[in-house]
Amino acid sequence: MYRYYDASGNVIYVGKAKDLNKRVAQYFTDPSRLNVKTRLLVSKIADVQYSVVDSESDALLLENNLIKQYKPRYNILLKDSKTYPWICVTAEPYPRVFLTRRVVRDGSRYFGPYSSATHARVLLDFFRANWPLRSCKYKIDSEALLRRKFRPCLDMQIGRCRGCCTGAISVEEYGAMIDEIVHLLEGGVNDVVKRYRQIMQEAADRLDFETAQACKLRIEALGSHYSKSVISAARDVSADVFSLVFDGAEAFGNFLRVRGGAVVQSLNLGFKMNIEEEQPAVMSEFLAEIHSKFGELSREVIVPFLPDTMFDGSEFKIPVRGDKLALLSLSMKNAREFRFNSMKIKEHTNPEEYRESVLEDIRKALGMTELPRHMECFDNSNIMGTNPVAACVVFRNAEPAKSDYRRFKIKTVVGANDYASMKEIVNRRYSRMLAENPDDLPQLIIIDGGKGQLNFAWQALCELGIQDKLTVVGLAERMEEVIRIGDPYPLFLDRNSGAFKVITYIRDEAHRFGITFHRNLRSKTALQSALTEIKGVGPRTEERLLMHFGSVARIAAAPLDEIAALTGPALATRIRDALNQNPDDNR
Repeated sequence: MYRYYDASGNVIYVGKAKDLNKRVAQYFTDPSRLNVKTRLLVSKIADVQYSVVDSESDALLLENNLIKQYKPRYNILLKDSKTYPWICVTAEPYPRVFLTRRVVRDGSRYFGPYSSATHARVLLDFFRANWPLRSCKYKIDSEALLRRKFRPCLDMQIGRCRGCCTGAISVEEYGAMIDEIVHLLEGGVNDVVKRYRQIMQEAADRLDFETAQACKLRIEALGSHYSKSVISAARDVSADVFSLVFDGAEAFGNFLRVRGGAVVQSLNLGFKMNIEEEQPAVMSEFLAEIHSKFGELSREVIVPFLPDTMFDGSEFKIPVRGDKLALLSLSMKNAREFRFNSMKIKEHTNPEEYRESVLEDIRKALGMTELPRHMECFDNSNIMGTNPVAACVVFRNAEPAKSDYRRFKIKTVVGANDYASMKEIVNRRYSRMLAENPDDLPQLIIIDGGKGQLNFAWQALCELGIQDKLTVVGLAERMEEVIRIGDPYPLFLDRNSGAFKVITYIRDEAHRFGITFHRNLRSKTALQSALTEIKGVGPRTEERLLMHFGSVARIAAAPLDEIAALTGPALATRIRDALNQNPDDNR
């Protein structure tokens, strides 16, 4: 176990290694192999101290404790400072069972933590509905009972409590109920159900049908509640399940504790990596954190990949099929959901950090060397080759830069040829940019279309000689698949990821902008064909008529003298005859 100190004597990094000399030397022998953050760490190291422990697992646990103590700047740090709820069973003659967010070492037993307070409350409501537990906070002991210190409350009168405060139920009988609840909290639902079945059968054999019916109702209640928690195909599995989802410099982990197929504990944790860390090292930190919260890990631990430090007494398994793979998939689903919710929260609470995370997502997904802070997307629009236009929308730092949007009329292409149209507008856009502002080239170009449009856009970039200065991809609308130059296989982005949302947003924005331009152009063309093609009607006459009547259809239906008042009798007759001769143009 080693610790790096800065010049002020502060711990800035805590690590562990089998070969301390080899590990420490890695930071100093070849700095070019280190990323920027790790080089910054090395530049601040003024002293190194170390401790020797008996095993790797001891080193991992000590590292976890020191990180919590010193909070070193460059270590993997827990992001989630949230206080999770626990279910507490107090150490009293008549124990109380309640929800708390504070763990007090007073001999009470704590179960959890629960990632959802709602889940914990549902569990407590289930216990109180099926076991007559006391809800008061009185200190009930033998002296208080002898002095008859307390009066029965409403809960006792309606049967929700057996009257602990009056001694109506013995400590042993009440303790038996608490033992059942503790056994359920530990995942022993199958054992409890089995015992109730046995009691029910014995009561039925001696014709004690009232007791048998009570046991039956308890079995049904347990089955109804725990059917939501039991993985039916994995009833015999008892293990700890860990999963991690990585997102740039962050990791999102989910932990499940399974007993007899029932998930008895579930916890989500986030980790922030301030320097480059291997995934097995992050998994080890996750294991150590769960060990510090819950104590010893299960004999069987299910993981998606092996940690770099093993715990004695636990066997680590990477399932490839069957029930245990289903459990790992459930944990991964929870981790991905945790990541998605964390990103949604960050989008509103810390938009700058969220945008950086999204740009890093896009960079990694597309294999880019730099963040796509400047992105542009192109879309063509025409109807049967009429009024062909195109649109270019610009995003900067993952947000629309509407003042930079551009519209294009297709000039050199005749008819409906989307491929040639795409080549023309890409060539026009970047030839002008190279002439006016060559330093403002985008890092990423998105083409709304498939391989055809992408290949023609690529040809335009090659002719300009800038194909190596940026990344260009196509986005096919049908399957939302990303198409890359030279890659025969499309890339499918996670639909819940920020990268997918931004890329589809810029594509939809380009489509909207292009369609709006095309509609305006069609409307203008329709007006021109209906009025300006009439001999004697110029722009000013057209404007005067439309300002007065509001539409071409109203002009066609207007009385001749009303039109003549604006244009004169001869032109008014010509306008009305022309519009009524071609009524389809008036719509």
